[in-house]
Amino acid sequence: MDALQRRVNQEDMVQYKLFLVQRDCSQNTEESLKQLVEEVLAKVAPFLVQYIWQHQPFNLKFFPEKGGVPAHIGGSTQFGDNIEDEWFIVYLLKIITEAFPQLAARVEDNDGEFLLIEAADYLPKWLNPDTSENRIFLYRGELHILPCPSKLSPVGFSNDVVPSVEQAVALLSTHPDACHAGPKICSALKKRLEEYPEKIKTSLHRAHCFIPAGIACVLEQRPDLVAPAVSAFYLRDPVDLQACRNFKTFPSDTRVLTVVTFTRCLYAQLQQQQFTPDRRSGFTLPPRSHPQYKAHELGMKLAHGFEILCSKCRLPSSEPDAPVSCNPQWKGFMNSLKKNDYFRGELENSARYKELQRSAENFFKQTAASKSSTLSPGEEVLQLLHSCPPFNLEELKKQESQLPQEDSDSWLDITAQDLERLLQERSGGRADVGSQNSSSTKQMQHARNAEQKEKEAEDNKEEEEAAYSLVAVSHGMKNFLNAMSSHEGAELPWSCATQPFSFDPDSMANALDRLLGSKDEELDSDDLDDDDADDDDDDNEKEEASSSHTGMNGNETLDSLKQYMDQMDEELMGTNVGQSFNQTNNRPHSSHPSAEDRGEEGTEEEIQPLDVDINLVTNLLESLSSQAGLAGPASNLLQSLGIHLPPNSDPS
Repeated sequence: MDALQRRVNQEDMVQYKLFLVQRDCSQNTEESLKQLVEEVLAKVAPFLVQYIWQHQPFNLKFFPEKGGVPAHIGGSTQFGDNIEDEWFIVYLLKIITEAFPQLAARVEDNDGEFLLIEAADYLPKWLNPDTSENRIFLYRGELHILPCPSKLSPVGFSNDVVPSVEQAVALLSTHPDACHAGPKICSALKKRLEEYPEKIKTSLHRAHCFIPAGIACVLEQRPDLVAPAVSAFYLRDPVDLQACRNFKTFPSDTRVLTVVTFTRCLYAQLQQQQFTPDRRSGFTLPPRSHPQYKAHELGMKLAHGFEILCSKCRLPSSEPDAPVSCNPQWKGFMNSLKKNDYFRGELENSARYKELQRSAENFFKQTAASKSSTLSPGEEVLQLLHSCPPFNLEELKKQESQLPQEDSDSWLDITAQDLERLLQERSGGRADVGSQNSSSTKQMQHARNAEQKEKEAEDNKEEEEAAYSLVAVSHGMKNFLNAMSSHEGAELPWSCATQPFSFDPDSMANALDRLLGSKDEELDSDDLDDDDADDDDDDNEKEEASSSHTGMNGNETLDSLKQYMDQMDEELMGTNVGQSFNQTNNRPHSSHPSAEDRGEEGTEEEIQPLDVDINLVTNLLESLSSQAGLAGPASNLLQSLGIHLPPNSDPS
């Protein structure tokens, strides 16, 4: 299918759809799917009640049949800068399809079938972005790929056919084993999700913050509102900061020390930004040497985010909102929670039971009842602030001594070794192949250095290591340039070891000649002009005359070409271009040759051929030096060849 005709998904947004694998014609599809929404949300509620989303939460609703897509339940979530929100949704879909075997899930983002990116090294050759549409499903907790028919199995669809969703689901229900993805593909996806559900807690970060008491009361009831506040500060503009000159909603004189729970992404966005508050705001920071400087700085930034949110909203009405128990869906949702042991055996009306019930109510408002809720995050903050009982500033300050310890933010710092390890894990260990290629060049250089035993041991060792690196560069570049590439582009050394096929240009040309006809029959006689027919005899005579001189003309052509090349070399040797190259002789080039060099008749010095290895290595080293340790074409090329040069220790 033409890629231009496909629907383009919104940037940083993941879309998910859950289809019924087997439809029961005797039941109402809409009613059964809407009932499944409540059961599914109750199943995943224990994972979601404490989760903080970057932009939008996981949500499900009913979608009727439209445009060839059958009725289903699904939703979309904008994850923004936190890619872990997307993979957490994949984990939720895995849990849902495992608990509800009558459902099969499809998930994609603006990159398309992003699940296949994790297993790109193990996919079959026929599977690519153009042939993967409506073929990738999560079913019974496992990844399934609708196959192509083969000699071993006729099950599947041809790679030039785009199956409809109904056809794909029908094949998935009748032949689940044939559609099951390969073990390596499933292992790659499992490795990406293996840290869940523990990662839900480890992705959170608790930090001490000096914030206005009103914000502390809001976050106590709705910890998830920290996300829109951080985003408001992170994406602020000069117009937003006008509301922060004098804090009307959250005055600075009510600040208290409390613990705020962030995600690691939100904490990094807030911590890494440099910001100086307006002097009229009242937010003054202590010296950087102060032990609580970071808590003051984080609280100041967070207060600006909340003030920006509220400045864009009007005050809520004084009429209280209807309790969530008035919603007709709440009773069924509570029954599903109790069936899934959400309350973990807690006694009703106990403190822990009420805390879990309040979290469930907040979750229900954000997901199941989202259609009736049109409040923006700022309006929700004002509404909570308006409904909160008046806070006692003295009591809040007394609780500062009982705060739990904040988490360490050492995960923000990453060393070069940690980065190298992460890159090697993501590259699938390809760096090991480069080291294997370099070992052969090391042995070759040891043989060359054996002739230089008169040097000192330490100097010899240093020169041996340096020569190894330079020879590795030279041989790596030669192997790369001499390697035969496929029709898909240049292949790096590690891919040349296991070529999928061999390509013979001569046999390819002969095959084309046989298909297109003989070379002598290039044009039909009807395509020739009359004047050309009259000149056939003259052409034949010329060809016969020229055939007798073929050998002589060929030698003359080679001699004249050599003369041209010699003249070009002589001209270039007197320019800066010629001076920049190194010749094979070890003598420095001089523009005024001596009498011995001139010979008996005073002819010019014979031009020595270029030392290609020295010039290649010299140019690459100059490029590396000009990069000053940053990424660039020379370092990227050498690393792709598996060659790792040490940093330049010579300042000259």
